[in-house]
Amino acid sequence: MDSTERLGELEGPDQKIDDQQGRSKVEDTWEECGCVLWDLAAGEDHAQFMIQNLILEVLLANLVVSQSSRITEISLGIIGNLACHEATRKQIASTNGLVKVIVEQLLLDDVPCLCEACRVLTLCLQGCEGAVWAEALQTEQMLSRIFWISENALNPQLIEKIVGLLLAIIESPQEVAATLLPRIMELNLPNLLIKLLAFEMSKLKEEQLPERYPVLDLILRAFEAISTMDKYSSEICLHKELMEQLKELIELPDKLEVSTSCVTAAVLIANMITEATDLVSELSMDVDFLQGLFDIFPFASDDVEAQSAIWSVIARILTVHESQMNSSNFNIVVSILASKLDLIEDELLAHTLGHEGQNTENASGTKVDVRLIAMKKISDILTRWKFSDDGEKNTSSINDCSINENVDKVLDLCQKAMR
Repeated sequence: MDSTERLGELEGPDQKIDDQQGRSKVEDTWEECGCVLWDLAAGEDHAQFMIQNLILEVLLANLVVSQSSRITEISLGIIGNLACHEATRKQIASTNGLVKVIVEQLLLDDVPCLCEACRVLTLCLQGCEGAVWAEALQTEQMLSRIFWISENALNPQLIEKIVGLLLAIIESPQEVAATLLPRIMELNLPNLLIKLLAFEMSKLKEEQLPERYPVLDLILRAFEAISTMDKYSSEICLHKELMEQLKELIELPDKLEVSTSCVTAAVLIANMITEATDLVSELSMDVDFLQGLFDIFPFASDDVEAQSAIWSVIARILTVHESQMNSSNFNIVVSILASKLDLIEDELLAHTLGHEGQNTENASGTKVDVRLIAMKKISDILTRWKFSDDGEKNTSSINDCSINENVDKVLDLCQKAMR
């Protein structure tokens, strides 16, 4: 599709140019007062007062008759702030005709209006009245339109809002998900998300732009949510293109700015290889991936479940390395493990201080501590290296310490962890 047909860059308040010469004073006054109401609606008391004074009926009338995209944007913005409060969100859903009109705003081609419409829908789908909104959204026209916007939007803010809407559908209460999720899966949601992920990864590799980081994270959260669904998980777990994109993210040398996304990617990989076990052998061949996994740990320090997921992936990879390692890779893996002395020591300290065990379920449903399994694999590999015929010949330095010295220290820590 020609780029001129796509949804372009978002215009800010100071950049917007009205093609109509001499806007009416009524429009200027409406915009000025509307922006004040937009701000006031963020406060619950003000929101209740506005509802009592029929603001919703006024906004509905404006959405129906207004020819001004700016007035439409402001009207949706006010409704979006009203939707932040549970009580007023109920009033929005019960105002006759308003839900249908808001959903129809997705058919507009104005980027700011689409951003606000997506925000309203995202908030309302997750509320107690979500079923009302799901019913209005479930038509093929509206769901196809959401997909079209996702594929054709150029503006990062609009992409963020439309992917956020898709995530809200995926994570919505059962009553809502039962209506919308099967329909968007029929439209091939995994394929759409993979395209979006590939695009964001290409942008990330070109230049790290902070305004795109939330988009990347939302896409990965959507994948993670699907990967936990028994009915749909297989539709993404077998996607090799998805795994390649996740590997590229994990292996980024500079992860600080996208650390949250890297943690989500690691959790997603853990979910994927639980179902697609053959992927583990492929991952084990990439030593940069193993290094990248260890590098993510500092970003998951406050998330026990994420740490458990990372340890589970490491344990599976090391199991393959232990049995299938060629000489070259074996020494590289030993170097990586030996360099993680401080990390393993921190893990041991956290466990000693009584932090919750990093447990997961094995195939039989039994709870196992994946951290201890990983420590056992590390110990086995380092012991094998230490007592191998050529082990003592590999004395390359790691952080100014000989590999032998680090191996001994890591082995000692692993033994303590397993006691």
